[in-house]
Amino acid sequence: MTLLLLGLVLFLGVHSARLLADPLRTSLIGTLSPNGYKGLYSLLSLAGLVLIVYGYAEARSAPLALYAPPVWTRHLAALLTIPAFILLAAVYVPGTRIKARVGHPMVLGVKTWAVAHLISNGTLHDVLLFGGFLAWSVLLYIASRKRDRLAGTVYVTGPVSRDLLAVAIGLVAWAAFAFWLHGALIGVRPFGR
Repeated sequence: MTLLLLGLVLFLGVHSARLLADPLRTSLIGTLSPNGYKGLYSLLSLAGLVLIVYGYAEARSAPLALYAPPVWTRHLAALLTIPAFILLAAVYVPGTRIKARVGHPMVLGVKTWAVAHLISNGTLHDVLLFGGFLAWSVLLYIASRKRDRLAGTVYVTGPVSRDLLAVAIGLVAWAAFAFWLHGALIGVRPFGR
């Protein structure tokens, strides 16, 4: 469990630099250069992710049950992850109305993903992982939207076809992950045995 906690602190801490330590972040960018900072950011993020993966795998070998979610929550989780994938796709398709409306679709997608997994998993390591990401995404989303309002940020939108593209990409990615990749990478198949 220690590796999982260290990974969460490192990964989410690095991804909270702008929120929690913007003067330090700005100083590091000035000292290291923008690319140097991005390299350090990426390296620390990767280290945190590796710790999360190993820590989570380790914790799964001796799970501590906190609650027993009803079976129907798995179906609800599967449905909730659909908008999470669409929100993620909207990050990479420029000019979507989705991004213009929510401002930070990746953070909102992480929040949706975390809620979906919290309602369908009841072990301590699941609560730490998904609860950690949920708390981080809620705080970051609020702070990011406030920063946008103060800066007068306006997101430019393109034709509706961009939103349709984001939805299509999100649905394809969701299907690939739900039916094949989740089982191969995580060891849990959301649909079937």
